[in-house]
Amino acid sequence: MNPVTYARASDTAEAVRLGAGSAAAYLGGGTNLVDLMRETVAQPDTLVDVTGLSTAIEETEGGGLMIGAAVRNTALAEHRAVRARYPMLSRAIVAGASAQIRNMATVGGNMLQRTRCTYFYDTEGSRCNKRAPGSGCDAIDGVNRIHAILGASAACVATHPSDMCVAIAALDATAHVQGGNGARAIAFGDLHRLPGDHPEIDTVLAPGELITAIELPPLPFAATSTYRKVRDRASYAFALVSVAAAIEVEGGIVKDVRLAIGGVAHKPWRAFKAEALLRGGPVSEAAFRSAAAAEFADAKPLRDNTFKAELATRTLVAVLGDLAGAAA
Repeated sequence: MNPVTYARASDTAEAVRLGAGSAAAYLGGGTNLVDLMRETVAQPDTLVDVTGLSTAIEETEGGGLMIGAAVRNTALAEHRAVRARYPMLSRAIVAGASAQIRNMATVGGNMLQRTRCTYFYDTEGSRCNKRAPGSGCDAIDGVNRIHAILGASAACVATHPSDMCVAIAALDATAHVQGGNGARAIAFGDLHRLPGDHPEIDTVLAPGELITAIELPPLPFAATSTYRKVRDRASYAFALVSVAAAIEVEGGIVKDVRLAIGGVAHKPWRAFKAEALLRGGPVSEAAFRSAAAAEFADAKPLRDNTFKAELATRTLVAVLGDLAGAAA
């Protein structure tokens, strides 16, 4: 591990000032960043500790929630308003990691965690465009069971590892950030990038920009929501596929719906095609499967992950069926 300078920010303005260097990194719980530093994937020269900032969960005037970026994952999952009004988010967080990690990890850090692709972490023996731009991608022809089937490119087929972010994507959240040029709000669905020719750039954040909060809008039917994760083992494993879903049913018809899928793309995948087909349509297994098929029509599986589209389809159909029954 390379020598680093540590500084604890007293407020957001100081954090942004300290984080302005090209090799600076913001430190939340450190549950991913420290691993990356240990493996020499990340080599910051300055760590700016932001764990004392933005620790509140507050009601917004419109009836949503403003969640500070330094809120611990455990606190968010256990918050009464989250459990009652956005249960998919609480369940996604609990599904995401061990209790010890949830107690340390922060909301902002969770959003910025990097892929768990084994080639990305193998600094000695593997080519990885995300870690070393222009070097190549060994995952494309390698062991690629966990990799992307949607939105990938010839440069990168890695998947986003977060469970929490899948639920947040489904909820139409907004990320609030602060940087050298002031504050701005970013639709959460636009925060993370698909790989394209630059998979080393994970988000649209400018250098030194700090996530200060995530805002959940009022969404009454999100009370009928859930998160389901399919993985190789029952505890502490990353998703092969996952589904965050909320549905509103009226007279046997889908009045509204929100869907996001994890484990299939470089970012949390909002299932807009499936949502559009479901709205105004009947509550039926056939309709759910048809919508899922449309969402995965452009999937490009690799040698080892052809199962993912069907697995995600079955998971989506099952989740929507359970929720529709509860909504009715």
